[in-house]
Amino acid sequence: MDVIQQQFTQLLEKEHIFLSAHQLDQFELYYKTLVAWNEKMNLTGITERDQVYLKHFYDSLSISFNFSMDSVMTLADIGSGAGFPSIPLKIAFPYLKVTIVDSLNKRILFLKEIVNILGLTDMDCVHGRAEDVARLPKYRDHFDLVTARAVARLQVLNEFCLPFVKKDGTFIAMKGSEIEEELVSANYSLSELKGKVIKVNRMVLPIEESVRHFVEIQKLSATPSKYPRKAGIPLKEPLSKM
Repeated sequence: MDVIQQQFTQLLEKEHIFLSAHQLDQFELYYKTLVAWNEKMNLTGITERDQVYLKHFYDSLSISFNFSMDSVMTLADIGSGAGFPSIPLKIAFPYLKVTIVDSLNKRILFLKEIVNILGLTDMDCVHGRAEDVARLPKYRDHFDLVTARAVARLQVLNEFCLPFVKKDGTFIAMKGSEIEEELVSANYSLSELKGKVIKVNRMVLPIEESVRHFVEIQKLSATPSKYPRKAGIPLKEPLSKM
């Protein structure tokens, strides 16, 4: 274990996450594969090893610091990009059954490669728009936990993500430092999509000290049949009171 991995494990141990040597090997292989693929396609602007461990791996796992993963068996990650936060969560909590949805097939190919290389099981990498995939019975109102990491504004994310969440399940939106305005503008979409904000957790990322917010939303009942709207509409016409 080198200095970067030692710092990574020490930070996680403060949050009661303890990684085995095998899990650390998986994170290192994930990093090497990410950087190799990034030379062929744009997966991330962050490629320095210490920064990947902090801003991608640690940041992804931070979703579990104030939310008990013990209550989660099924997880869906919407607009996952290069696999954040779902792949780090899967490595740290191997029992999770994970579904990743992304609209870009190149990214899905990368994610399938990661799943194969790391030997991950119970992984479903789905190519498609969230609005289309959420209408499939297999995925609709199904998941214990749904995540999205800085994909869009919250009023849009609600329509992308809440249809995947089962009744009494949880959607956690991982956001940056400015969140108050988004919370206000998201009120109407929450009521339409049967969600309720339970709490907003704030975290300062170690070392670089940038602020993160985690908006924890509970799904109160099944998704109304009219949602999500057709692909592209939620982004162009976010749900709001006329």
